Parts: sequence; C-alpha cells; structure tokens
Amino acid sequence: MDTPPRLTPAAAARVAAIAARQGKPGLMLRLAVDGGGCAGFQYRFGLEAAPAAEDVTVETDGVTMLIDPDSLPFVAGAEVDYVEKIGAAAFEVRNPNAASGCGCGSSFSV
Repeated sequence: MDTPPRLTPAAAARVAAIAARQGKPGLMLRLAVDGGGCAGFQYRFGLEAAPAAEDVTVETDGVTMLIDPDSLPFVAGAEVDYVEKIGAAAFEVRNPNAASGCGCGSSFSV
C-alpha cells in the first residue's frame, strides 16, 4: 500500500472546531484528487459523517481523514495542514508527488 498522507495537529484541530461548531462531533475530513485546475489535478476537501467501505483512513488527535483509493497514489506521503495567513486561512497540501503546482496551491501536476 502507498504511504497515506498525514494530517497535522493544526489541521485536525480545525476539523474538530468545524465539527463542534456544526454540532456534529466526529465529522471526518475527506481529501480527494480530481482532474482539473490550472495545473492538471486539483485537491478537493469535504466533511463526511462516515467513511466509504474502500476508504483509507488516517487519524490524528482523534480526527479522521478519508482518502479514496483512486486519489491515494496522487497524495501518498503528502502532509495536509491548516494554515492561517494574513487575509486567508485554508487547508494546504504539501505533496512530494507534485512535479509542479499553481500559484494558489490548489492544483498540481505529476
């Protein structure tokens, strides 16, 4: 199996805060890769209540991240972080598989 991506404590804390604010403890972060974006592939994030049968799961500080088997090769070994910068806050993927990326960081090529 490919090495699953890692969820940082900051990203886990953000998911937990969103789940608590929505009154839905236990929500899980979904990381998927879709075709598109300005560099060829783009990351897609979502929140889900339960994993699909084939999902790979990664847990950090009690928060689970879900990755579907089709996306896993594109994000194997990556790190998902939550970053706050002046004027913006977002989940950010540091992906060792990406040959290049776009300026906004939401798409990449392999």
